Amino acid sequence: MNMDQSVEVLNKIIRSRRSIFPKSYTGEEIPREAIELIVANANYAPTHKLTQPWRFRIFRKKGLELLAGEMERLYKVHTAPGKFKQSKLDSTRNKILSASCVIVISMKTHPDKLPEWEELASVSCAVQNMWLTASALHVGAYWSTPGTIAHLAEFLKLKPEEKCVGLFYMGFHKEPPREAKRKPIAKKTTWIEG
Repeated sequence: MNMDQSVEVLNKIIRSRRSIFPKSYTGEEIPREAIELIVANANYAPTHKLTQPWRFRIFRKKGLELLAGEMERLYKVHTAPGKFKQSKLDSTRNKILSASCVIVISMKTHPDKLPEWEELASVSCAVQNMWLTASALHVGAYWSTPGTIAHLAEFLKLKPEEKCVGLFYMGFHKEPPREAKRKPIAKKTTWIEG
């Protein structure tokens, strides 16, 4: 099999993508044009019946303070007194403020057309497109799903058919490349050829 250059580039990007956490971000601002490219590529994810369920709210600059404040408030309100940890509250704020950008990912459901899991699968593909684009731009990224996202609807002004499914942190970083920890694909594949 002769692989052309585009397949080699694609393989490299897919296999080098990693979760890069906010503690590793340098504080350098990601240019708006790069963020626009990242979300534009999300728009090319597969979507059953062309519902295109992904929705993004991009927080940067002073917007990060607004998001951090709301996430802190939600943690205080929705955490039982015996489970409350000041270190968790501080970490919530610091992670957001360490990022150059946080994209809040939501999905618009279409219960009359599709089961919710199909919409979530499409949104996940859109996020993978963002993640691969970020990786190609040497931007670190991380998809987080803290329990408090279930309470973000009012703050985000979500419509009744919309649901928040995570926070996508991004920032430039100086982490060295690291090998993926994956078991061989042969252990997860069954061939049926007749």
